[in-house]
Amino acid sequence: MFDVLKKSLENKGYEVLTFATGTEAAEAIDARIDGKTVGIGGSLTVHQLGLFGKLAGHNRVYWHDEVPEGMTPVQTRSAATRAQVYISSVNGISEHGEIVNIDNTGNRVAAISYGPEEVFLIAGKNKVAPDFEAALHRARNVAAPLNAKRLNRKTPCAVKADRCYDCKSPDRICRNLSVLWTKPAGAHYTVVLIDEELGY
Repeated sequence: MFDVLKKSLENKGYEVLTFATGTEAAEAIDARIDGKTVGIGGSLTVHQLGLFGKLAGHNRVYWHDEVPEGMTPVQTRSAATRAQVYISSVNGISEHGEIVNIDNTGNRVAAISYGPEEVFLIAGKNKVAPDFEAALHRARNVAAPLNAKRLNRKTPCAVKADRCYDCKSPDRICRNLSVLWTKPAGAHYTVVLIDEELGY
């Protein structure tokens, strides 16, 4: 299923791993990361893969969904952005290899773009779009509203989870946009493609 996308990403400098199931992907990622500091961005996909529990057994993991004792969520996000390895899902990825993410505080898009030695970007088959415009549309009008609803935000998009209303709500979660046109310089990037629907 991922033949075209895999070739596009490899041509842009990414390492690409493909898996039939999330279970296989989680085991492979867990085997690749050992004795490191690991940051995880806000991600339903990471929840579904059970990555925190796997990685925390043999790495120091920072994820604001599992705040360490003695730290605040803000401190945890900051530590995650400075980790050796960073893990995030994506909101949209085009078959041409553009990777799109929308963020609230900016911690996730910042860490994806710069800082860690290694970045893992995870995408289920539902995140794949035919071109950049469709990937961006998906991020704004599918992923963001569904995440706003999941997080119980008071935004117009969360009511029906149907589309972006470009709202002015204080609860708005789509405040930062990241587009990786090609692999950023200075770090190793691995894109993990999974032939299952995961996250939003």
